[in-house]
Amino acid sequence: MPSTFLLTPTQPPPPPPPKHSPAKLPTTTSSAVAPPTTHFPSADKLALLIDNVKSVHHLREIHAAVLRRGLERHHSILAFKLQRSYSSLGHLHHSLSVFNLTPDPTVFSWTAIIYAHAHRGLFHHSLALYSQMLQTSVQPNNFTFSSLLKGLPFEPAVALHCHVIKFGFCNDLYITTCLVDAYARGGDVVSAQKLFDEMPERSLVSITAMITCYAKHGKLAEARKVFDEMEEERDVVCWNVMIDGYTQHGLPNEALLLFRKMLAEEKRKNSKVRPNEVTVLAVLSSCGQLGALESGRWVHSYIKNNGVQVNVQVATALIDMYCKCGGLEDARKVFDGINGKDVVAWNSMIMGYAIHGFCEEAFRLFDEMHGMGVSPTDITFIAVLSACGHSGLVAKGWEIDPDPVLWGTLLWACRLHNNASLGEEVVEFIVSHNLANSGTYVLLSNMYAAAGDWEGVAKIRSRMKDCGVEKEPGCSSIEVNNKVHEFLAGDLRHPKSKEIYLMLEEMNCWLKAKGYTPKTDIILHDLGEQQKEQSLEVHSEKLALAFGLISTRPGTPIKIVKNLRVCLDCHAVMKMMSKITGRKIVMRDRNRFHHFENGSCSCGDFW
Repeated sequence: MPSTFLLTPTQPPPPPPPKHSPAKLPTTTSSAVAPPTTHFPSADKLALLIDNVKSVHHLREIHAAVLRRGLERHHSILAFKLQRSYSSLGHLHHSLSVFNLTPDPTVFSWTAIIYAHAHRGLFHHSLALYSQMLQTSVQPNNFTFSSLLKGLPFEPAVALHCHVIKFGFCNDLYITTCLVDAYARGGDVVSAQKLFDEMPERSLVSITAMITCYAKHGKLAEARKVFDEMEEERDVVCWNVMIDGYTQHGLPNEALLLFRKMLAEEKRKNSKVRPNEVTVLAVLSSCGQLGALESGRWVHSYIKNNGVQVNVQVATALIDMYCKCGGLEDARKVFDGINGKDVVAWNSMIMGYAIHGFCEEAFRLFDEMHGMGVSPTDITFIAVLSACGHSGLVAKGWEIDPDPVLWGTLLWACRLHNNASLGEEVVEFIVSHNLANSGTYVLLSNMYAAAGDWEGVAKIRSRMKDCGVEKEPGCSSIEVNNKVHEFLAGDLRHPKSKEIYLMLEEMNCWLKAKGYTPKTDIILHDLGEQQKEQSLEVHSEKLALAFGLISTRPGTPIKIVKNLRVCLDCHAVMKMMSKITGRKIVMRDRNRFHHFENGSCSCGDFW
């Protein structure tokens, strides 16, 4: 809607809401409401009955009694209550008919009918009604603006802001809060912040709106500052917004820390900050991002022991978390316990099997889903195709549905076979279809580096710079004693760095004794052979593995999460270390899970 529409109230209004054929209003009454004519209920009694009405059938009976006595002409409050009650019961056409028959409606009647349309998302109609109201010289009140603004799209909200100022409501707390929310939803963080800073007083709702604005747009430091300043006022909604903000913007550790602080706050105070379904959805997502299985299990236990409703959405989040954390059996138990599974739950479990390389289980579940009459979505096919891709079942993939998702797998295959010319073609396709990420360019750069084509490497780096693509730094994490430890390549920040690097040296001795040769051809830079070997030795996943070996009991599994695709050298090292140490090593990289055991990997060296 053009913003000029609201700025000139004297111009002809836009077309009014479509005229409903006047709803057939009642013309008779029931004896249940209108007893014999000598004992009609009074207007006050009818008003009370309208306020307490529970069904539209009962309301129509009362309406008939009002019409029969002609009370609507002398008691405008009855018409107003009828109009509002029809709206609240979902009969907007009856409400509009009552309004249209009301002579000289007051601002309260106008506001009620505007709110009824805006509440149902019929914003064009509510704005048209507002314009008609101005034409009748009825001035809006604060409830008119708050009714219009709540949920209003950005452009008309900005235009309506002018009227808020014109009619002198710019200091109204509720209206300003609605405007902050409108600017936040429209992505205008600067205007939202300006309004917020100028508010003479702030409510819990307005503060929450500003935190939501910051968090939604990734300004988490600003959001946390406002959040921390709230002190005693915070409710569960504020906590949820802040925790979810960290989760959505890739800061899962911060989300978990804040969740623990929330639990401490709940214990210290009262149930006002008790976590609910929204909280656990965000926290489970953070556990999944980190691959923090023990933390995820603890959250699951909290859900069961504290009365958090386990609906399909929460159950699906549990499945997703367990699958991403390597707890596939736990995921299946949750899946089997869901009553009335929707397609999202099926997709999550199928994808779980796919990323772990259990293709037959994924296909079996897909067939079962189809047999249950659940219609697959594009996500379902992506999950099944991922199972094909992770198992090298190209023919099986073509049987189901060829999809651009497989191009990423093909590019990696080009890397495995050092086919740079085909890799170039694949990259061109991926880029032209807006499917590229930093990993796409890095893979092709790896191919050039492996062939010693440093000019090709430079070309790719230049292209990445021109396109504004930055290589994501590799990061690996491992959970020990319910604490997540993160490592970058060559990291020296960890308190146990000395012990970690001593273990790395010991690992290198074990590996070389078993015939290990570093795969230096994957190094992107034109370095000497010794420098390349030293670079490979301190990859983040190797640091995580060394820390796991010195921090956990012999024989226990080690679980590592890598934010990028695991390199060829680290993959080879993990296989050998699983045999040397007698430990199962589970690694989740960007694409899938790798279960290393007794010198082999579940991916069959196809990832």
